[in-house]
Amino acid sequence: MNKFILAVNLCLLTTAGLALAEGDPQAGKTKAEQCVACHGADGNSPAPTFPKLAGQGEKYLLKQLQEIQSGARPVAQMAGQLDKMSDQDLEDIASHFAAQTMSGSAAKKDLVELGESIYRAGIKKQGIAACTGCHSPTAAGNAPAGFPRLSGQFADYIEQQMGQFQKGERSNDADAVMRAITERMTAVEIKAVSSYASGLR
Repeated sequence: MNKFILAVNLCLLTTAGLALAEGDPQAGKTKAEQCVACHGADGNSPAPTFPKLAGQGEKYLLKQLQEIQSGARPVAQMAGQLDKMSDQDLEDIASHFAAQTMSGSAAKKDLVELGESIYRAGIKKQGIAACTGCHSPTAAGNAPAGFPRLSGQFADYIEQQMGQFQKGERSNDADAVMRAITERMTAVEIKAVSSYASGLR
């Protein structure tokens, strides 16, 4: 129960005192040219193996870019891509993609009921908080707090990332909140909530 309360409080209270990155979206468009092949010209990736970056919060994008560059978040497909970039380069790229519009997605009908229940109410008996506290009721995320947008993202990608948190393969979540949540979820629960969040508008 204490972890449940901690997760909710963390999601609701981390917006205080956080500053947004100061990137230049126009400069970022030019610097992001090498990103197009995997993530699409406007940040809407053509394949679920690569995440959509369009419309993600600038703070979240910058954090991911910095941690991929430093190795804190290992992503094999990104190896070497950011090595020669400065902090300003990363800020500009984050600003560019944040200014784009993410394309929509749709939830699988057979997963909606379970996915909605988890997303909106959590799983109390397993000590899992509702996703709305951090990712918003519409899954638009919380840009000032650095929580990612899930709405429109590929369900397969969300599911993959939750699986990586669950296995400890990804560990760049604040205070291990996602690891604590996913370690108590079944594969079916992860698939359902990923699909539901992806299809939210």
